[in-house]
Amino acid sequence: MSEIVAKLNPTVLWTHFAALNAVPRASKNEERVILFMMDFGKNLGLETIRDHVGNVIIRKPASPGMENRKPIVLQSHLDMVHQKNNDTAFDFDKQGIDMYVDGDWVKARGTTLGADNGIGVATIMSILASHDIDHPAIEALLTIDEETGMTGAMGLQGGMLHGEILLNLDTEEDDEIDIGCAGGMDVTATRTYNSQKIDTSLHSGFKISVKGLQGGHSGIDIHRGRGNANKIINRLAYGHESNGLMLATFEGGSLRNAIPRESQVICAVPSQNKDALLTSIRQKITDIQKEFASIEPNLQIEISDITCPDEVMSATDQKHIISAIYAAHNGVFRMSPDIEDLVEASNNVAKIEIKNGQAKILCLTRSSVESSKLDVAQSLKSTFELAGFDVVFSGDYPGWTPNIHSPILNVLTSLYEKMHSQHASVVACHAGLECGILGRNYPKMDMISYGPTIKGAHSPDEKVNITSVLKFWNFTLEILKNIPVKE
Repeated sequence: MSEIVAKLNPTVLWTHFAALNAVPRASKNEERVILFMMDFGKNLGLETIRDHVGNVIIRKPASPGMENRKPIVLQSHLDMVHQKNNDTAFDFDKQGIDMYVDGDWVKARGTTLGADNGIGVATIMSILASHDIDHPAIEALLTIDEETGMTGAMGLQGGMLHGEILLNLDTEEDDEIDIGCAGGMDVTATRTYNSQKIDTSLHSGFKISVKGLQGGHSGIDIHRGRGNANKIINRLAYGHESNGLMLATFEGGSLRNAIPRESQVICAVPSQNKDALLTSIRQKITDIQKEFASIEPNLQIEISDITCPDEVMSATDQKHIISAIYAAHNGVFRMSPDIEDLVEASNNVAKIEIKNGQAKILCLTRSSVESSKLDVAQSLKSTFELAGFDVVFSGDYPGWTPNIHSPILNVLTSLYEKMHSQHASVVACHAGLECGILGRNYPKMDMISYGPTIKGAHSPDEKVNITSVLKFWNFTLEILKNIPVKE
């Protein structure tokens, strides 16, 4: 446990966050954190349930005098994105997050921090463990696998929850109240390709590496114009057939919901063409660095000599695959015509793995409108199929339709204005929240989402604002005291 972080204000919340961050909790590998939460609830003497998919539900009766208030669900997800810089030695499966304080921010050394959604979980833990916080009857819903499929929310059965209001603690700007979000779909393109042997005595090998990009959340940050390492490096490889560039491997990105920060290709070239080819590639590098100078100041693109690979992709397959990646849409696809500054639809070309005769490209398509989500997915499908790929759609989950007449929205906006003498921004976000999925089995539940300020989620630059966490905590305590009475 990080002692420095645990001493921050409010200490109860930060202490629970530090304890949580000592437990490995990667998406689809949450067994240890599930047991951690089960023990937590049982040790408090509270009814604690693990459902058939691994979600944890902890129930706490209303505090004295609050029994007549509507019962609520406090909801956050247990898993976190495990990402680290290539030069960071860290084993997520064995080590707790190495946190430190930098001014008014809590950060992690070379890895994701887990504030998404660990601060929400720690807040719920603090309320469950409290003896002096006024609150109605509470069901804590701690879901699994939010980051890579939302299978926890999808698997939650109807009838498990009895709350009338759900507070989702999973957004990342402390002056915003979310009432809607995008849905998502995984698009996976795969194909085989032909390889050919080359005479290594007549060819030279080299590697191109892209690193130093900001990356970030493929929903929240997709409109910021940040560089996608896979698209950048593919751009460098494109169009060099005349100079004899031959691709051996292409590997970049990691998770579908993280904008790729690093990517690399291993190539070969006839030795007599090497100088001309590298001159052309370096000119492209100069152009790209100029384009991204203001938004990606730490972008690094390096060319290094390596032992020449003895096997490369066939020229025909190389042309088709690189062209398909070039044509695949990345970034904002459409802005909402109805909600100002809201991204309606987007795609992230998230992960590319091309080696040993197999090519695999992973994308995450998002939209707040089901028809445009399918439009983006079908656009990608068409692009990849033209290049001989097989394309599969999976992991489809719905968006959350905004309800501007939500009763709990009125409670939160009034409280925020009273506490801060200004209006909160009522928004819909382009990230995926579990509210839309949960609403399918609980259509009458009134839902809202809010959270502290978190920057750089899904990347090793992730950080959470300390002052904002205190603001979020105090806001939550006021919300609990002002839950409406039962009708």
